Amino acid sequence: MAQNEILFERAQKTIPGGVNSPVRAFRQVGGTPRFIQKALGPYFWDADGKKYIDLIMSWGPMIAGHAHPEVVEAVQKAAATGFSYGAPTLGEIELAERICELVPSIEQLRMVSSGTEATMSALRLARGFTGRDLIIKFEGCYHGHADSLLVKAGSGLLTFADSTQNAPSSSGVPQDVVKHTLVLPYNDSPALQEAFRRHGDAIAAVILEPIAGNMNLIRPATEFLTAVRNLTQQYGSVLIYDEVMTGFRVALGGAQSLQGITPDLTCLGKVMGGGMPMAAFGGKKDIMAKLAPLGNVYQAGTLSGNPVAVAAGLKTLEIISRAGFFDCLSTQTTKLMTGIKAVAQKHAIPLAVDSVGGMFGIYFASEVPTSYTAVTQTNLDQFKQFFHGMLNAGVYLAPSAYEAGFTSIAHDNAVIDEIVVATDKAMQTL
Repeated sequence: MAQNEILFERAQKTIPGGVNSPVRAFRQVGGTPRFIQKALGPYFWDADGKKYIDLIMSWGPMIAGHAHPEVVEAVQKAAATGFSYGAPTLGEIELAERICELVPSIEQLRMVSSGTEATMSALRLARGFTGRDLIIKFEGCYHGHADSLLVKAGSGLLTFADSTQNAPSSSGVPQDVVKHTLVLPYNDSPALQEAFRRHGDAIAAVILEPIAGNMNLIRPATEFLTAVRNLTQQYGSVLIYDEVMTGFRVALGGAQSLQGITPDLTCLGKVMGGGMPMAAFGGKKDIMAKLAPLGNVYQAGTLSGNPVAVAAGLKTLEIISRAGFFDCLSTQTTKLMTGIKAVAQKHAIPLAVDSVGGMFGIYFASEVPTSYTAVTQTNLDQFKQFFHGMLNAGVYLAPSAYEAGFTSIAHDNAVIDEIVVATDKAMQTL
């Protein structure tokens, strides 16, 4: 047996499903998950020693490439002085100041350890600030696994749960909790307008992925974003941008900097920790002032602002702030999409592609989807075959048709060319 198979069999004895996050199980595509032993730049190696070009980059954080020497040095230096204190540090202040500089809508922020913590806390804060209970989310958007957000959720939920009804996407979530969550179609302005007409005075917050990445990459229409911002302002609801995935990934200032939208609260994660467990939520001072110890909205975390994670985040933000970084990243990602699209055309395979900054989407469909429903109607069987064809050729894509892909600054021209050659091999099998 291959080492990956041996490890997967062993893992299933002590870890449910053999994985610590569902999408890693290869359940949608079939086959044995790859157990990774090391990574460097745009590559990682599995337990059998096979080398892959990585196109998930830890689901976004590794924007500078794996084991970037400057980030490694920063982490080693921080670790040498202690792993965790449970007390404030100078690094926390410096990271908060840098984030506030890069994302002007964030006047103050609170650090946490995961994206789920960030979105969960932001929603509690929005409810505490407005004194209202109802929240609006959109089909196919995933905001972590807090109970009130597991309704028609994206990411792994699209693979593992029946999300066809307006009911919890996960067992164990009480109907009494999700009754306060109103789920609307992404990119549907009339539906949003009708929801506010009916429930406006009860809506505490609208939370959305400003560029969806958990039902593959889906861009919002300008009209839709304008409606979201105008309606939340009109009715006194809090607009929460979930930029856990897009923050510092699609642009230095996040998706909001590309869209000209100023949200009330923003959730961040992934890139801001440079691969370490780190996230944050922040926004207007008057809203953030409701948090304990100033206000009566409670939130806490022993490892929040962990000094080693802070060091990784500070160095990563320094690297991506350098001149030309995002121009180069965007150019390489566009080049990759152009190459993959050309190969599909050569083989007469219907394929659409899209990208923003260092995020991309590949869809086995004639055009780029704009909604949850459209994504579920793409050719999933063809994606499965393509996934395994690419895997065999040494390219690791997300093991789900419902996930965006990610590049890094380490994906240079030679790496892009390798991926395009692998694509040609994979598409010959479709």
